Amino acid sequence: MLPPTIPIFPLPDAVLFPGVFLPLHIFEPRYRAMVADVLDGDRVIGMTLLRPGWESDYEGRPPIFPIGCAGLVTHAERLPDGRFDIVLKGLSRFRVVDEEPGRPYRVARVQGLAEAVEDREALAAGRRRLEALLAPVLSSRRCRVPSTLGDDEVVNGLSQCLDLEPIERQALLECAGALARCRLLAQILEMKVVARRPAGGRH
Repeated sequence: MLPPTIPIFPLPDAVLFPGVFLPLHIFEPRYRAMVADVLDGDRVIGMTLLRPGWESDYEGRPPIFPIGCAGLVTHAERLPDGRFDIVLKGLSRFRVVDEEPGRPYRVARVQGLAEAVEDREALAAGRRRLEALLAPVLSSRRCRVPSTLGDDEVVNGLSQCLDLEPIERQALLECAGALARCRLLAQILEMKVVARRPAGGRH
């Protein structure tokens, strides 16, 4: 269960998913203070995506998408100059209710969002569809999706790690669970395949 109030770390290009690890390099003074505080507390940070147009107010409080994912700091290394290298493991999605002033970094009151209870057969079929769509890419890189990973782990891991636009990853995060996320990811991948075809080329 998430704390009702958590620090949030808005970025323009990083989206965290439940159960997935995310390495981060922390260098801004306000977020160094955030990491120092969470390491003395419950070690939870909420990752959120900045809305387009954030560049004009990055040093302030530019608008964010309301749904993010909280992560637990599983590893932290403080560098000699005060920067941090940390690793977050995604815990659960949340919705930002509002933000609280008074800290150098952003702090939000949040409502936890549970993942949907899935039809496991449908999710397994969805995973196979994803693996078929990705087969050419995986074979060219001589890699494969480990069979020991659970279906939801595969879907969330691919959602975070594939070469997608940040807004596409945000849409995947906002899905109610792994099955809906799996189906949307398959649609995104299919659209990218179509977009790569030469104009007038055969299907």
